Amino acid sequence: MSDTGTDSDTGTDSAGNDGNTSYGHKPFKRSRSHFADRITADGRDGWPVEPGRYRLVVSRACPWASRALVSRRLLGLEDALSLAVTDPLQDDRSWRFTLDPDGKDPVLSIRYLSEAYDAREQGYPGGVSVPAIVDVPSGQLVTNDYQQITLDLATEWTDLHRSGAPDLYPEPLRAEIDEVMEGIYQDINNGVYKAGFASTQEDYGKAYKALFARLDQVSARLADRRYLVGDTITEADIRLFTTLVRFDAVYHGHFKCNRTKITEDPVLWAYIRDLYQTPGFGDTVDFDHIKRHYYQVHTGINPTGIVPLGPDLSGWTTPHHREQLGGRPFGDGTPPGPVLQDERVTPVDQV
Repeated sequence: MSDTGTDSDTGTDSAGNDGNTSYGHKPFKRSRSHFADRITADGRDGWPVEPGRYRLVVSRACPWASRALVSRRLLGLEDALSLAVTDPLQDDRSWRFTLDPDGKDPVLSIRYLSEAYDAREQGYPGGVSVPAIVDVPSGQLVTNDYQQITLDLATEWTDLHRSGAPDLYPEPLRAEIDEVMEGIYQDINNGVYKAGFASTQEDYGKAYKALFARLDQVSARLADRRYLVGDTITEADIRLFTTLVRFDAVYHGHFKCNRTKITEDPVLWAYIRDLYQTPGFGDTVDFDHIKRHYYQVHTGINPTGIVPLGPDLSGWTTPHHREQLGGRPFGDGTPPGPVLQDERVTPVDQV
């Protein structure tokens, strides 16, 4: 990861300027998370795990933020870690709380996520990214380290997990999980952005080939196993899910990742439907937010701002038959409970 360049899911570049029109017109690099403090059980970074102290800020459009949404649901942290959802569309100050009454987050009392960044570090030159965790008492950003946030939710917040929460990062499998996730990150999670925001044919072609080579590899891996590592859902599945669920809706056309759709790969299509239909996954996905964000914010590669009416989303709830491969989604645990009333998403049949 580079510490310079553009945050792909923000409206600002690393200089803090409006970057929507620049997508596809300059080399793409993903910025390193500048605020990498960790919230831990022992509070060694000065941020101890405490119920109700922190607020998770996400965009339902953003795959990196969606990881945290899935983890929070699976682990049952809704009461311990409150949730703020931004508008999928941005202005020149990036993520904003225009979905809330009076355009202000009701807990943080701010209109823009950038205000929490400013409270932490005045004059910070980088982009305003999600997911972000904010300390409610001080109003300061704690972390925007999207790679570490979910790992810490799984391993440092255990005292606040619901009864029956799954182990998403089991210690005996961590080396294998890390290896699998690294390839997925480089070529799939980040790969779609490398292709979509490429400014030269050469950069695009390189990213495109790596993306589909990795997708083919993952498809082969999943042909005879239900999950990526072990026989239960892990962090690796969460990270793959958030890209695959967006693939046909935005990456195939908008990012020119168009060799094949996920629906055209029988293994990946069954795998992603299996996860989508698992409590904690599909009930965090809002295709309306996803499509409007990508097609209306990335004006550098979609200057008209027209949002496609397709693809047909009716297949997401059809039988997948992956249960025939065995596996136990939650291991020795149980599914999460119903989605909180104020956290429900747009039903897939209404997009």
